[in-house]
Amino acid sequence: MTWTKVLYSKSQIKKAGQILRNKNSLEEELLEATEILNNWRAAHSYPLHIFQMTLKNISKKNDKTSLIAQRLKRTSSIIRKLNRIYNNNKASMELTQMQDIGGCRVIFRNLKIARSVYENYYLKGNLKHKIIGNKDYITNPKSDGYRGFHIIYEYKTDKEGKKEYNGLRIEVQIRTKLQHQWATAIETVDVITKQAIKFNEGKADWKEFFKLVSSAFAIKEACLELEEEKKKELYAQIKEKEKELSVIKKLTGWTNAINHFNKTAKKEVKGKAKFFLLELDIDGEQLLVRPFSNKQENEAITEYSKLEKKYKNNSNYDIVLVGVETTKDLEKAYPNYFADTKEFIAELNEIISKTKK
Repeated sequence: MTWTKVLYSKSQIKKAGQILRNKNSLEEELLEATEILNNWRAAHSYPLHIFQMTLKNISKKNDKTSLIAQRLKRTSSIIRKLNRIYNNNKASMELTQMQDIGGCRVIFRNLKIARSVYENYYLKGNLKHKIIGNKDYITNPKSDGYRGFHIIYEYKTDKEGKKEYNGLRIEVQIRTKLQHQWATAIETVDVITKQAIKFNEGKADWKEFFKLVSSAFAIKEACLELEEEKKKELYAQIKEKEKELSVIKKLTGWTNAINHFNKTAKKEVKGKAKFFLLELDIDGEQLLVRPFSNKQENEAITEYSKLEKKYKNNSNYDIVLVGVETTKDLEKAYPNYFADTKEFIAELNEIISKTKK
């Protein structure tokens, strides 16, 4: 297939990011900046494809049940990141510096495998691409409770015709199944309650709930040790917060409401699709799934950009383009879009049951 090439200079891309960050930018400037952003994002597809294939080969050797997925970052998420303030300083992130416009992820069945792949195949591996950053969020979780391994690469090749992609950055994420359940439950709640917990902008009580649950999950995976009394106290706090927020009731209700539509949506996913454009109508509780073959990736990216533009000012629609191997993997890798939070609810019920002992 023909891969998208970068059509603009670094200075033009940098300026586009600044325009998108500026709330006072003119409509004409925003339109041009968005076109530049769409091209810059689409150009990450080729190096993302390379890293996804490498991740797949490594993962399946270590865990045949592993799930691999890839995605290009949503425009709304890119702009949110451009506006992010660090240490009370003025927002200064440049579009050319963003490290996760293209990202691929693997979900392993347990922490032992996840850590082994992270340390032995990536940190100590022989990939020719340059590691420019890595985070062990399991040993040192984020303040919101997020856990996982992240590695940032710069694509590097001597292959003719592909050198122009050198320097593009791709993020590789490694998670366990339990960590993935936690992360996607947050995204589901964000959709239901119209918050942004994922970006640390949600309501305090919801943020506290997920932070507590993260600790309970960490105990189960033996990456956090607490005395027995402290464990009981933690489980009791989770039980109290769950009751206060009606977490299980809300997640179950959303799942039941959208399940019928999903059965219809799945029937549309036929053939040898490798990319899926997901369009979630939050208020209407409908999910539209559009499949694209491997050869239609550029078409999928173009449609992705069109829909983002169409629903730019409509918070009731959520658009995402993902790449996976099968439709079954699609549901498992992105349960928040299919409202499948049964496993998270089961884990939550198990935690709550501990308070009765």
